[in-house]
Amino acid sequence: MNNSTTKSRDIAQTTTASTTHEISKVSAAVMTISAASIGCWALACLFAGTVSSGGPLGLVSSLVTTITG
Repeated sequence: MNNSTTKSRDIAQTTTASTTHEISKVSAAVMTISAASIGCWALACLFAGTVSSGGPLGLVSSLVTTITG
């Protein structure tokens, strides 16, 4: 009887560890996808700002004008 109790505890601990590991993997994947999406959006915004201001020098001059007033 003691042996079967030990086996059921081992199975329960293994199942809990496996579930926790899978949740961690899914969470890491979601965070990676979110970070990549935010990075792509930031890059697209930077590109759009560069194009609309007339190039990289126009972007920098607009930034300086914005900061200094």
